[in-house]
Amino acid sequence: MFDIHCHILPEVDDGAKSWDVALEMFRMAKADGIQHIVASPHAHDRYPYHRETLLAKLEELRQRAGEGPELSLGCDFHLSYENLQALRERPQDFVIGTTPYLLVELSNFSMPPQVDDTLMQLGALGITPVITHPERNAILQQNLGRVLQWAGLGCVVQVTGGALLGSFGERARKAALALLERNAVHVLASDGHDCERRRPVLSDAREAATEICGAATAQALVTDNPRAVVHGLPLPYFPEPSKR
Repeated sequence: MFDIHCHILPEVDDGAKSWDVALEMFRMAKADGIQHIVASPHAHDRYPYHRETLLAKLEELRQRAGEGPELSLGCDFHLSYENLQALRERPQDFVIGTTPYLLVELSNFSMPPQVDDTLMQLGALGITPVITHPERNAILQQNLGRVLQWAGLGCVVQVTGGALLGSFGERARKAALALLERNAVHVLASDGHDCERRRPVLSDAREAATEICGAATAQALVTDNPRAVVHGLPLPYFPEPSKR
């Protein structure tokens, strides 16, 4: 399995609070069968994102952790004006590794109409947006049609594995199920933050997805598609979303 969204780097955002926590998260992911982790610290005004500093921290984690999942760097990119300006100037600072994929987190408080245009502009820059955890977004929970629209336009949709298990409440679970049933989920990721409530594991979510949509699709969501993301390749599983 490949986890493309995990806040494993210590002391940089609201994820791992210490090196001890980060190393335990690494061990948990390894025990769960995860082969690759994308460290994805937040990039917004509360948590400034400095690529070189974070790459150095990633290398330190790699050295401290030893054998286990491979590690690469991305970010949890917030669609602010400042971030978008920086992205246009230095896209390589924010994408996953050296790929065209960018994790994009949308606001829980407002969803301006120009979001659609912004996502399309990213495509024009050669960037493929990966919409992170829309099932947990209070605005999108009430209008999943927008997520279906973005998927139809080529955006990748990443759902949190724990949402399928009810870890983020019933509304998030129902939204995750609805998106999955409508072929509008391309990747399951842990969005791991710690070793207790938001753990960096995916096997439970894979089992839940298997019951909902079958083993082949579940495999695509936790292995085939996220592996393609970390290697910068087109996704092998990208069905037309259902509008029903």
